[in-house]
Amino acid sequence: MYPDSLQELIQGFRYLPGIGEKTAERFAFAVLELDEEKVDLLVEGLKDVKEKIHSCKVCNALTEEELCTICSSKDRVTTTLCIVEDPKSIILFEKLGIYKGLYHVLNGLISPLDGINPEDIGINQLLERLTAGQFQEVIFAFRPSIEGETTSLYIKQILSGLNIKITKLASGVPMGADMEYIDALTLERALDDRKEVT
Repeated sequence: MYPDSLQELIQGFRYLPGIGEKTAERFAFAVLELDEEKVDLLVEGLKDVKEKIHSCKVCNALTEEELCTICSSKDRVTTTLCIVEDPKSIILFEKLGIYKGLYHVLNGLISPLDGINPEDIGINQLLERLTAGQFQEVIFAFRPSIEGETTSLYIKQILSGLNIKITKLASGVPMGADMEYIDALTLERALDDRKEVT
């Protein structure tokens, strides 16, 4: 139905999450309408992201440098560590502008049903960082789900020998909600009213 190059572009857009056939077709036809300069900008942006973006060697946030801007900042509180499940969660907290501590990004959450175990999400790297640092508080900022609770309980158990206060976001974050869809006010209140993990 479509020329091969257009069909390939449509298929390429379908690799993106949440993009179905119709949306992929709209994107492909929109690209056809762009002038060459904008297409070049889009192509360069895609290539740059794949070539330049990698994980920070300390916290696993996304960066183009060896260390992300948060880990390399002298203005952060180094005694508090907020543990999140993916790099997008850091951006949510940073947009709020109320949290001034450090972050650590896990590679997802523990989910035995999906075959995701503690070693698959980088728990050892987290433990090394916590034992080497001067952290006084760890905040669990996972989505409210069975996987989030399982991960919280597991990390709490392995940290039991360390003298670190363990807290989690307060309720108000709906059960099963993805962190990226939570409004700023709810997230801010959940962070401010965080509770100690018992």
